[in-house]
Amino acid sequence: MDTVIRQVREDEHVLLGEITAQAYLLDGLLDFGESDGYLGELKDVAKRAAAAEVLVAVESGRVLGGVTLVPSGGPLADIAGAGEAEIRMLAVAHAARGRGTGEALVRACVDRARSTPGCVRVVLSTQHTMHAAHRIYERLGFVRTPERDWNPVPDLDDILLLTYELTL
Repeated sequence: MDTVIRQVREDEHVLLGEITAQAYLLDGLLDFGESDGYLGELKDVAKRAAAAEVLVAVESGRVLGGVTLVPSGGPLADIAGAGEAEIRMLAVAHAARGRGTGEALVRACVDRARSTPGCVRVVLSTQHTMHAAHRIYERLGFVRTPERDWNPVPDLDDILLLTYELTL
């Protein structure tokens, strides 16, 4: 079966939101579980699609996962500056893992960033425990940028997001 990477369709927003939320929940990535405030952001694909490019991996008509690519200066950017695109909310359904879906989604983001005039870098934030994602990023040439690491919840000192970048 061939996996196709394309823009999410409106009728897939709820499904991709659930895939993303479940991936984060089942992997223990939300500090407050089902009551974590970030869960609503993960589910709100319509909001992301209105402000950024949301891509899905589809195989035989089934959505396997998705990712958000935020253009330079986009309202959903956490760390991207001028000339940088930002990858956010990469998620693959548990049943579809281990088949290269996550890597295909990241590659698609890099390809789109390369074709964007003025874009010189792709950046992203990740959690310490996202080891499979780290391997994808490093395999594709991303390097750690500890000077950009940041805390999304300043009141909680133990939450630190790691950052990576890929110069195009």
